[in-house]
Amino acid sequence: MHLFFSTPVWASKIENFKNINDDLIKYIDKLKSNDPGGKRVSNVKGWHSKDFNLTDETPKNFISAASKNINKTFNDMNWDLENQIVKITNIWTIVNEKGAFNERHQHGNSDLSAAYYVKAPKDCGEIVFYDPRPAPVYSHPRAKTPNILNATINSVSPEEGLLVLFPSYLEHSVNPNQSEEQRIVISFNVRLDSKK
Repeated sequence: MHLFFSTPVWASKIENFKNINDDLIKYIDKLKSNDPGGKRVSNVKGWHSKDFNLTDETPKNFISAASKNINKTFNDMNWDLENQIVKITNIWTIVNEKGAFNERHQHGNSDLSAAYYVKAPKDCGEIVFYDPRPAPVYSHPRAKTPNILNATINSVSPEEGLLVLFPSYLEHSVNPNQSEEQRIVISFNVRLDSKK
């Protein structure tokens, strides 16, 4: 059996995530107090920040800590980094209180997208990914149980320190936060542009 046209999703913990998360929580609390209204994108009932300032120390430290995990995706995809420039185009946070969720969406004009969990209590809402191929979504035989070959949706349960990376074209949503605590995620987009 060959798995042609597979869609990769990477999930790995970043090193030293507890210290990174402590700094991120302080940074996010300050952003939220300065802009309590936030903005509306895919978030329903949750708070969505404006884009982070990429020159601020806290986002820079986070990206530096996550770079090893991000580079693994570039290696796996065999992307040509000698003739392309890697750019993090934007980074933001979403804070979901109980009952908040994110509607199905994808991230246009990017190559790689990410969800990183700063705070992830039990039952705070999985990130759900949808099969990007229209044909099997439209019509498929009934399976006894879902598996890697027949499922049209898959999900990843959040854990603090977990970085989930996926192709930006991959549609995803976030289930409602059923916990009594906040679910805090940082998302960002990466684009590879030609050097010429």
